[in-house]
Amino acid sequence: MSVVQIVALALASAILAITIKQYRPEISLLISLAVGIIIFMSLIPHIRTIISFIESFENSANIDFKIITPLLKIIGTSYIVEFGSEICKDAGEGAVAKKIELAGKILILILAFPIINALFETILNILKSL
Repeated sequence: MSVVQIVALALASAILAITIKQYRPEISLLISLAVGIIIFMSLIPHIRTIISFIESFENSANIDFKIITPLLKIIGTSYIVEFGSEICKDAGEGAVAKKIELAGKILILILAFPIINALFETILNILKSL
């Protein structure tokens, strides 16, 4: 799905959701959720392409997997958390959205531990070589 198709689908669904919201707010939320899932599913092949590119770059550049893998997980986690949070905000559940964001921040910090560890190891190796 091209970006023009995605934007057209999103705009059409937004207009439909706004129109229906005054009569059936629960249907409006379902429309928003369904369109979000359709857009996300249409992007999966592109996400696979990005991951393949990064893996091939990683192999050719001889980069350690313990850096790139957590980085990809962090990026994926942030997108999923934002998606879930926005759905909750659309449903009028701002408090739940904030909890999702907090959980996402904590999970991202945990996922960053291998990167932080590799950074400290690199700093210590540099200091030892001086």
